[in-house]
Amino acid sequence: MTDELLKLDKCTIRFGGLTAVSSFEMEVNKGELVGLIGPNGAGKTTVFNMVTGVYEPTEGDVRLCGDRLNGLKPYAITARGIARTFQNIRLFGSLTVFDNVRAAFNIHLKYGPVHALTGGSAFIREEADIEKRALEILKIFNLDRHSDVMCKSLPYGAQRRLEIVRALATQPKLLLLDEPAAGMTPTEKSGLMKLIEFVRERFEISILLVEHDMRVVMGICKRIYVLDYGVKIAEGPPEEIRSNPKVIEAYLGENPA
Repeated sequence: MTDELLKLDKCTIRFGGLTAVSSFEMEVNKGELVGLIGPNGAGKTTVFNMVTGVYEPTEGDVRLCGDRLNGLKPYAITARGIARTFQNIRLFGSLTVFDNVRAAFNIHLKYGPVHALTGGSAFIREEADIEKRALEILKIFNLDRHSDVMCKSLPYGAQRRLEIVRALATQPKLLLLDEPAAGMTPTEKSGLMKLIEFVRERFEISILLVEHDMRVVMGICKRIYVLDYGVKIAEGPPEEIRSNPKVIEAYLGENPA
């Protein structure tokens, strides 16, 4: 029985005459923490957008647990078990911390519109359950004391944590983190590394990480893929990536300490 969770099979995406990603292949197994690195414009976020249904591959397949995702809308892919964060934080700024997380639970609602309009017993029970679960997950990340605060009022690091919490509330099998260390201090980055490891173990999920900070990537990822101009130029464990001449030339510049 395979442990493969996500598979990109010869995925290519073109925008007019521009090939943004070319014949890209990648696998993420159950429980893995995998990195995707490359210089600016290499196609990393485009890969995330293919996986989450923002873009459909021009060629190739995206599969989750063997099921083809091509052509599905982002909300349908989220319901199947893939959640993401964004390079630029995209919280609902006009909502409270609690309501940002509560909204994410809606992807798996069981009651229908009739129950919602009439306030029937199914509606009451499920809403109470969502409230309980939202507060529980906020407590895990030490955000419960801010549950009634407008999320735009939170410090930057707390907003990053909240975005991860909101993604986890969709109950994903795979979490995609797009440059979560952007804008963080060295101390905050050290905390982020521990947080990512905690999330993987506590929620028993796989994580695909795009990040420019090599100390973060090399410090927590077990396998790393490297993109350059939309083409995969290397893959392997951190120790191999560190010393790969193509990677050093394209991106790293020198071996990280």
